[in-house]
Amino acid sequence: MITSSDALHDLVEKARLANSVAIDTEFVWTKTYLPRLGLIQLALSDEECYLLDPLAVEDLSPFGELLADPSVVKILHDAPQDLAILHSATGYIPKNIFDTRLAAGFAGLTATLSLGNLIQELLDITLPKTETRTDWLKRPLDQDQILYALDDVRYLRAARIILINRIIGPEIKSWLQEELDLLNDPKNYNGLTAHTRYKRIRGSKGLESIELAILRELVIWRELTAKKINRPRGHVVKDSDLLELSRKKTTSIEQLQEKTSLSARTIERWGENLIAAVQAGLTCPVEKRPQKEQSMRLSTKNSQMLERLNEFIQLKSQMQGIDPMLIGNGSELKKLVKILNKSHKSELVRQMEGWRKTFLNDFFRYAV
Repeated sequence: MITSSDALHDLVEKARLANSVAIDTEFVWTKTYLPRLGLIQLALSDEECYLLDPLAVEDLSPFGELLADPSVVKILHDAPQDLAILHSATGYIPKNIFDTRLAAGFAGLTATLSLGNLIQELLDITLPKTETRTDWLKRPLDQDQILYALDDVRYLRAARIILINRIIGPEIKSWLQEELDLLNDPKNYNGLTAHTRYKRIRGSKGLESIELAILRELVIWRELTAKKINRPRGHVVKDSDLLELSRKKTTSIEQLQEKTSLSARTIERWGENLIAAVQAGLTCPVEKRPQKEQSMRLSTKNSQMLERLNEFIQLKSQMQGIDPMLIGNGSELKKLVKILNKSHKSELVRQMEGWRKTFLNDFFRYAV
């Protein structure tokens, strides 16, 4: 257990001499705007594992320097959320990331395997699931908690070697590397900005343009407020309430009381702010309003092309040993065929660039 700055410095120096280091985090995210980091796990081998206590070591900059060192591979499983937390905690941008969950998809497995299932598949080792509800901010940690945390990194170096060896050929390894390189940029794992988060509200796709403008203003206000008072977004105003306000276009306290399901306490505390956000959306110029998402209903021609596209992806993925879901989800593929048939506004989708374009080139050549 690393609990002092001196011990952290020593560990970082040792880690920099290794070609790779396995990393994981444990955090608590129940009452705050951002997750609270409770523990950082590191492994230099299956027998040399460490726990870094961020509650005891206030200055994590030496660890941040290790994260940012491009000469050392940082191995994580399902990396994006951990990277976002570590970037926030240290101020450093992690470089040279190897995500074992992503790599599994290029190595004949699915790209959605949990760590436990991956380790079971590759090493025939069963990881315990006993501490999934642990409060990682409480001290001291007991022996079961310590062992559970260490097991999350103990086998990652071995898993990386096995996965690399299972990938068929240099071309597919280059495809994996292209995906991994995206993790060098925080914009690819830090989530949506305040101005785009409204797109994640369930039900927003059914709103008209002016309603989307209102929702965007409401979400921006909530984001700033939640950050200021350090509370989860849903503790300020729930998503469903923001959606209701956008549809009903409430512009007075009386309307909030009569036409919405907001509690009296919420109206008393945030009513004026909510009204101001609704009015800002209502007065947003037409040209600056979000556009309603185009329908993904497919014509007969598009449906036939989508069927051929899925058959092509399944067959080629099987031949090359990659997870077909890496090419794109159902919504993306629908949009792609509509673009190819010029029944959707022209835009660049990820299937039309990089390694995915290479994968689909034969289909593009004969599809239209």
